[in-house]
Amino acid sequence: MEIQNAKKHHLHKIIELDKKMIGSDHRKDEIHQAIKEERCLILYEEEEVAAFLIYHTHFFDCCFISLIMVDPAHQRKGLASSLLTHMSKISPTNKLFSSTNESNESMKKVFIKNHFKKSGFVDNLDEGDPEIIYFKKLLNA
Repeated sequence: MEIQNAKKHHLHKIIELDKKMIGSDHRKDEIHQAIKEERCLILYEEEEVAAFLIYHTHFFDCCFISLIMVDPAHQRKGLASSLLTHMSKISPTNKLFSSTNESNESMKKVFIKNHFKKSGFVDNLDEGDPEIIYFKKLLNA
């Protein structure tokens, strides 16, 4: 398993993975921009892009992980936790935030396992499924 910054030549594979997960490539421009700005991490396993993470610092000047995707063939192997651990080490701020839908039980467990705490919620993004905000205080930034 290897985590690194995504490069331009990874774009197609990352978009394919995202499309596999959500059924659309509508985030391709966002992914491309994150790669250009070195805000996209990829996790290689078995010589393929098995997972990726995108973050930014536009959330009240704090680091916010806006997207974590793990290929279904590689789920339940701790890859999301590996990406969160890596991000906790390299975060440009000492406050790290992310979110998931209330219905996403597996991701909620990943956040708790990785010492994130619930910090609030946002209604009305997905009807009837609030977005739960998670927070982790870091010592390294």
